[in-house]
Amino acid sequence: MNPIIQEITSSLVKKDITPFKVGDGVRVHTKVREGEKERVQVYAGIVIARKGHGIHESFTVRRLSYGEGVERVFPVNSPNIEKIEVERESEPMRARLYYLRRRTGKAAVAIKEKDRAAEIHAKHLAAKAAKAATVAAAVVAKQ
Repeated sequence: MNPIIQEITSSLVKKDITPFKVGDGVRVHTKVREGEKERVQVYAGIVIARKGHGIHESFTVRRLSYGEGVERVFPVNSPNIEKIEVERESEPMRARLYYLRRRTGKAAVAIKEKDRAAEIHAKHLAAKAAKAATVAAAVVAKQ
């Protein structure tokens, strides 16, 4: 990208974006203006694509609505996006999940989810080690 354009747009790029990837289940909170009122609308689905970089980055979210597949493209750095919540993480095997468009029913949202058992076990072991260290420090301090 041209360094001049990059310098101009760098101030407009959001830095507090929740990290998410293709295949994750997300809830996108968008601002909707109706007349003079403004409210937040939530769009939940699976991220099937991320495109672009910098200020031009966007992502596509797909969900099923009354049995019909609905996709919506969001600019990552849009001021109308209030926040992005990651509901579930996945282990995608591709950069784009366009094959989900051909699926219907439960198969349309069936993606290999991330195995959290190892992560939970590691946190448990770390907590145990921290507790043992504090007990050891307390014993040393008594002596």
